[in-house]
Amino acid sequence: MRDDKLDTTTNSIPAHVGIIMDGNGRWARKQNQNRTQGHLEGLKTAKRIVKAASDMGIAYLTLYAFSTENWKRAAEEVGFIMGLVKRYLIEEMDFYRQNGIRIRHAGDFPGLPEDIGQEIQKALEDTKDFTGLQVILALNYGGRDEICRAVRRMAREPKFSGEAAAVTEDLISQYLDNPDIPDPDLIIRTAGELRTSNFLLWEAAYSEYYISDILWPDWTEEDLRLAISDFQKRERRFGGVIK
Repeated sequence: MRDDKLDTTTNSIPAHVGIIMDGNGRWARKQNQNRTQGHLEGLKTAKRIVKAASDMGIAYLTLYAFSTENWKRAAEEVGFIMGLVKRYLIEEMDFYRQNGIRIRHAGDFPGLPEDIGQEIQKALEDTKDFTGLQVILALNYGGRDEICRAVRRMAREPKFSGEAAAVTEDLISQYLDNPDIPDPDLIIRTAGELRTSNFLLWEAAYSEYYISDILWPDWTEEDLRLAISDFQKRERRFGGVIK
């Protein structure tokens, strides 16, 4: 019989969890509703899971909200998603304050619509001193794009010109979007998909993956608990051998 009891001791809770929130469109189709309704329900789920993660003592939660590839979707759907993000950033300040949640961003910031960028910047500034869970919104984000942007930042540093030997993994990590945030311990993907989908490619080199068949809008606090309980049973070796 499976034991899904959650160990709540500080060192057993993953410090950083990333979630690929998949299944909004399929959820809407099952409900005979428009895809936009699926995204709305997905936003409600995100808030529910953020609160649960905060209560569990997770320090960092990266939510894959909109990828660099999602611009290929219909303009109406893209506009609706961006509107939801803007509304979330504006309307949830009391929620952030009550739970000490700090908002951060990962992705190509200049590539966002101006009004969305302004709201993100305001949320970053308004919550920068909060000491609870840090929620990283991966918005206009792609793992390959992040690595390319990191390399471009490095290339602008005169001290690295022609010094290929100076380029190390640690150095590249310093030029990623959030170099102070530890690599994710656990990455969750919902809706049964088995792809990385260009999410945190550099940072996820040794992340544990948890695949859930449940569509994102149907996810609950209990599903997060089960994912973490499963993670706690893993033996992480990071390429080495545990004696």
